[in-house]
Amino acid sequence: MRPDPKAEGFRWLRQAEHDLSDAEYSLAGSRYNLACFLCQQAAEKALKGFLYARGAEQVLGHSVADLAGECVRLDGEFGALKPQAAPLDHYYVPTRYPNSLPGGIPAEAFDEIDARRALELAGRVIGLVKAKLSEER
Repeated sequence: MRPDPKAEGFRWLRQAEHDLSDAEYSLAGSRYNLACFLCQQAAEKALKGFLYARGAEQVLGHSVADLAGECVRLDGEFGALKPQAAPLDHYYVPTRYPNSLPGGIPAEAFDEIDARRALELAGRVIGLVKAKLSEER
């Protein structure tokens, strides 16, 4: 039996909000690479939540830009969000794997400025998704 689309969307949104909270916690602990990665994850999950709420049966992929593009097809307001949120994709792999960087390790490659920017961008994504899902209740 397929879950209720709106309930599934809110389930993904709740996890996105938890990931964002974990990113804030990581920032406070100077774990900047982890904060950036969690922001990417939060935005990804929020966008997937919107797509599930709109009836998608399966949402694949991890690119925030691509997922925002899928959302644009359903709601034009995501058009302005897509270029704003796209930089979060830079935090998907390099924040975790040393071989994705030219030197050093992820724990040393990201700083507070990166983490604060990522938090702002992910917050925008979550804010729009939350507003859209709340309108549809």
